[in-house]
Amino acid sequence: MRKILVIGIGAGNPDHLTVQAVKALQTVDVFFVLDKGSVKQELVDLRSSILAAHVTRPYRWVEGRDPERDRGATDYVAAVDDWRRARADVCLELLSELGEDEVGAFLVWGDPSLYDSTLAILDDLQARGSEFSVDVIPGVTSVAALTAGHKVSLNQVGKPVQITTGRRLAAGWPSDVDDVAVMLDAKYSFEGVDPDTWIYWGAYLGMPDQILVSGRVGDVAAKIREVREEARARKGWIMDTYLLRRS
Repeated sequence: MRKILVIGIGAGNPDHLTVQAVKALQTVDVFFVLDKGSVKQELVDLRSSILAAHVTRPYRWVEGRDPERDRGATDYVAAVDDWRRARADVCLELLSELGEDEVGAFLVWGDPSLYDSTLAILDDLQARGSEFSVDVIPGVTSVAALTAGHKVSLNQVGKPVQITTGRRLAAGWPSDVDDVAVMLDAKYSFEGVDPDTWIYWGAYLGMPDQILVSGRVGDVAAKIREVREEARARKGWIMDTYLLRRS
């Protein structure tokens, strides 16, 4: 039976790969990539550099165009479901390139368990009748890369942490937690929290052009907005995350 590996590749640094991930890469016949267009070609190039650094055996590289998501939809969940189905259609076509008894792989930023659709898409394809087995290789998350960059722990002593999205943070601070790790925030939701809250913000984590900013939200919010907008305009894309901490 065909096998699919879902490999966490960290936040962008080739050194983020675990020994397990490097060993898994050496077994792959076909690497599948969803191309997000010329603006985000650097993301594809980073995957190529990871393979160049760690893979010595021959392999095939198959690309498909990542469908656009309706970011203006009023029903967010329905829009994400539609986007995932469209992605699954593309991935089904990609898998036609995988022969019987071959191993294919999707390289996932960070870890496949955290705000990534690959596993859900593969579940969808199996439900449609596509036959393959799946193995998951964990990776370094952007949250781990963020706390390492700032040299801080993710939690305070004896306290819980919540990982959420900017969209959820904009609706209010989560209950019963003082530490909130926020991902997928394009609208600066941290500007709405208590200005005395401490923020640890980072973009392009683990990459050569990594950016880190920390301080009281009231002191550094404007700086983060300025730095983020400049970097996104210069590169055409940005991946960032941050940790909010109340004393």
